[in-house]
Amino acid sequence: MINLSAEEARVLGCLMEKAVTTPDNYPLSVNALINACNQSTNRDPIVSFDESTVERVLEGLRDKGVSRRVRATGQRVVKHRHIVDEALQLSVPEYSVLGVLLLRGAQTPGELKQRSERWHSFRSLDDVEETLQRLADRGYVRQLERRPGQKESRWVTLVVSADESAVESAAASPPEPAGLPGSEPAPEPSSQTAPGAELEARVERSLEVRNPATGEHVRSVAVTEEREVERKVERARRAQPDWAARPFDERAEIVRVFRNLLAAEAEECARLTTREVGKPIAQSRNEVRAVLERIDWNIAHVGDVIAPRSVTAGAGGAVEERVTHDPVGLVAHVSAWNYPYFVGLNTIVPALLTGNAVLYKPSEHATLTGLRLVDVMHRSGVPVDVLQAIVGGGVVGAALVASDVDIVCFTGSYETGRRVARSVSDRFVRLQLELGGKDGAYVCDDVDVVSAALAVAEGAFYNGGQSCSAIERVYAHDAIFDRFVDALGDAVSAYRTGDPEDEQTDLGPLARAAHVDVLEAQVADAVAKGARVVCGGTRIDRPGSWFAPTVLVDVDPSMSVMRDETFGPVIGVQRVRDDAEALACLDDTEFGLGAAVFSGDRGRAERILSRLEVGNAYWNTSDRSSVCLPWSGRRHSGLGVSMSESGVRAFVREKAWHLRS
Repeated sequence: MINLSAEEARVLGCLMEKAVTTPDNYPLSVNALINACNQSTNRDPIVSFDESTVERVLEGLRDKGVSRRVRATGQRVVKHRHIVDEALQLSVPEYSVLGVLLLRGAQTPGELKQRSERWHSFRSLDDVEETLQRLADRGYVRQLERRPGQKESRWVTLVVSADESAVESAAASPPEPAGLPGSEPAPEPSSQTAPGAELEARVERSLEVRNPATGEHVRSVAVTEEREVERKVERARRAQPDWAARPFDERAEIVRVFRNLLAAEAEECARLTTREVGKPIAQSRNEVRAVLERIDWNIAHVGDVIAPRSVTAGAGGAVEERVTHDPVGLVAHVSAWNYPYFVGLNTIVPALLTGNAVLYKPSEHATLTGLRLVDVMHRSGVPVDVLQAIVGGGVVGAALVASDVDIVCFTGSYETGRRVARSVSDRFVRLQLELGGKDGAYVCDDVDVVSAALAVAEGAFYNGGQSCSAIERVYAHDAIFDRFVDALGDAVSAYRTGDPEDEQTDLGPLARAAHVDVLEAQVADAVAKGARVVCGGTRIDRPGSWFAPTVLVDVDPSMSVMRDETFGPVIGVQRVRDDAEALACLDDTEFGLGAAVFSGDRGRAERILSRLEVGNAYWNTSDRSSVCLPWSGRRHSGLGVSMSESGVRAFVREKAWHLRS
């Protein structure tokens, strides 16, 4: 009988798995084991081990007689293999069941049959149960008591040190969400929260992922502790120079492999995102497909942007003047949940291509998607230490922002962005802030009313309105106001709200349960001040986080719905007399991300948009971005630029060369 820690169970389970599923690449190096342990699929909980952890665990496994070092003739790298089948005298079925239990925790016989298919093909559930009984007779597994509501009892391995009563309780009823400090600031309806929150003494060990459509528990993910953040930064600092020294074409080829692997696994990735964020499956697929084009653009253009450039030739004894580009170094990327592929890869891809290392903290609301991206990157050839995941909420984000990095890229709310800016203000650290918005749209009197209403509805309610550049306030010309409101109400009422995994669903749940209260408060404030509800206006009474798509009229600038970020499926429509009033209303905001004009006259639209203090101007469209164009906000909507050639330059430092022959 052996007694393993949870860390030892994960490493041993990975050695057992890879020996069966990837025999050509077995035994495993330490780097390969790190990848296997931190894999985002077929693991529970998800962890983020570093080299020192794996080395320490391997030493413990050797002391317990279940692993050995090996070195093939002519190879310099030491590799590792398990001997647990010899030590415990396991048959193939017993080996397979025990390995899955080590990697996945307590399982039902049905789950074990399904999840061991790559290890061993059990003919029936009876075969699995017979195997479990043999293991139980030898003291290696135990059956947990079946709880009310459970169809099958679960089994747990006894070779792992654990409080059995705690294991049994967890198997019966998954824990409630951890409530990480800074992860759910209800007053801030934003695309991301947390990094600026005050550090608290309470330490959360795991982050519990729940499906916002049902409230059901999806996965547990190990949180990165503060001291582990420091170790990850140190490892990235050591690894970055070697990555930067590789030729650009070599880095680009690795990113191209990532792009192709992401395309091959697009459906699985989209479904993962839908389960943890609630984005309708068709929209999740759209995001994965569209991000491939952004990766392609970066592969094609980054090399030209950072190529050395001669300013003067230096002929006839004159000084030659040249410009080269060095990577900034270490990038801390605190990302968002609403478009996890866009926001995550808008930073990661150009940062890696320009030779930087990246410490990436996906939003606590899209952790599984973020870890999947890192997993695919590592499988594509990005070194483990060059791209590392940081998992957790506000406390973890604050630790990352405060660490020894060279640039901080944050996407989220204005208030949190201010805290991030203050935390780096006394250090020479570059800062990129993509913050909130309150985008307005003006519908002129020369439009096709029905077409304009459909376009505005799409810009306001796509992704449930959970976009920093979604239309959140509408100003309609008096001449078409009533017809426009009727058409908009019809369009919104026709949206299908329901199961996000259903192909026909238009609107899913809100990603954050606490935000339902924010929307309810905005509607109540508007109605109390005289607004009228055209459709929606209430939360939907069903499990999960739901709010009905809502259109309000008779609104005015005093109402929260017309001033504060909404970040959900609620829109206010205000009547205006002419272009001058519309311009004043559009400009009456603290934000400056984008604005849209719907008109049959391009010149009229451009005249209005040119006078607005926004980073993105839209004519007869809205809520879109392009990798070819700079993405930036003004006022409270951000600092710096992402995407386009300007966004690439954020990750390099120019060096001036003065060369006299």
